[in-house]
Amino acid sequence: MIYRAIGLMSGSSLDGLDIAFVEFHELGGQWSYTLQHAETIAYTNAWGSRLKNAAQLSVYDYYLLHTKYGVWIAEQVNAFIDKYQLHHQVQLIASHGHTVLHHPAQHITAQIGDGASIAANTGINVVSDLRNIDIAFGGQGAPIVPMGEQLLFPTYNYLLNIGGIANITIQQNGIYKAFDICPANRVLDALAAQKGLNMDVDGVLAANGKCIESLLDALNKQSYYQQIPPKSLANEFGIDILLPIIQSFNISVKDALHTYVQHIIHQLRNAIAYFNNSAVQNTVQQMLVTGGGAFNAYLIQQLQSSLSTHNIDIILPDKNTIQYKEALIMALLGILRWREENTTLASVTGAIRNSIGGAVWIGQEA
Repeated sequence: MIYRAIGLMSGSSLDGLDIAFVEFHELGGQWSYTLQHAETIAYTNAWGSRLKNAAQLSVYDYYLLHTKYGVWIAEQVNAFIDKYQLHHQVQLIASHGHTVLHHPAQHITAQIGDGASIAANTGINVVSDLRNIDIAFGGQGAPIVPMGEQLLFPTYNYLLNIGGIANITIQQNGIYKAFDICPANRVLDALAAQKGLNMDVDGVLAANGKCIESLLDALNKQSYYQQIPPKSLANEFGIDILLPIIQSFNISVKDALHTYVQHIIHQLRNAIAYFNNSAVQNTVQQMLVTGGGAFNAYLIQQLQSSLSTHNIDIILPDKNTIQYKEALIMALLGILRWREENTTLASVTGAIRNSIGGAVWIGQEA
C-alpha cells in the first residue's frame, strides 16, 4: 500500500510549525518512507506569545484561540500545498497541535489547534488529538513517537530527540521504552536570548564557559529526575522551574549554558544507565539523534564523548530527518489511526494497553 500524508508538529521550543509531506510504502507489515517536502513556518512574535500563554486564558478565550490556531494551521497547509503543487495528492493530514497542558496524573492533556477547522479549511481528512486516549487508559500520553520509530527506524538501540524537551526511546530485544529526559533547547534558547540571540549557534558560548558545580547539583536534584519511567514533562517545567534556578546564580550566560549542557548530558547518562545492562554493553550500539539540538556541535561532541563509556555511537541522519522526524512520524501515526492500528505503546506510556489514538475529521466531500 502507498499512502501520502502531511504531518504537522509544533514543539515545546515554540520556533514554528513543522510541515512534512511524506510518501509511505507498506508491504507485509514493513514500512518505508520518502520525505518529499518539508519546511518550518516560523511563528510571529504574536503567535508565539499566544501559544506560550494559552494555559492562562479563560475557557472562552482558550477555545477562541483553539479555533483560530486551527484556521491558521489550515492556511499554512494550503500555502504549502500550493507551493509544492500537491493538489489531489494529500490523502490525510495528521496534526499534533501545540501542547498547552500536560498533566497525566490528573488524566489531562491538551494540544491546541482545532482539527475540525483544519479539515474544513483544507478539504482534507484530518487526524488530531493523538495523545488523549492513552491518557484515558492511564498512560503518560507521551512520548508517542516510539510507535513510528519502531516501524521506520527499527535497527537503532537508542533514539534521542533533542527539542524543547529531550526525550529518548530505548529498544532492547524488540521491547521499546521511552520517556522525557529533561528540558533542552527551551532552556538553552532562553539563556541565549539574554545575549540577544535566538540560539547558541553550534554551542560556541557554552563551549567557552565553565561548569558551576553548585548549579549543576541544584538542577540534578529536581524530583522529576528521581521518578521511575514511564514519565513525561509539561512544557513549562524548563522555563517555570529550571530557568529561575539558573537565574538565582550570579553567573555569566556562557557559564550558565555550559552548565546546562552538562545537565542534559548527566540526565541522558542516567537514562542510559537505568536501562542499559552489562550483556549489551559489550557490543557497539547506535543512537540516532534528531531535533534542533542535533545541530549544536558542542552538545553533540560532549554527548559522544560521554557515551563512549557505554559503547554507544551517535548517528546523525540527513538534515531533513534531523529537523522533521517528529512531523514525519505524526504523518505515519495519522495513517495508522486511519487503518485502525495501534498508535501508542503501553510499554512506553504505562497505559493499561496499547491503543489507537486520534480524532478523525472528514474534510473531504463525500
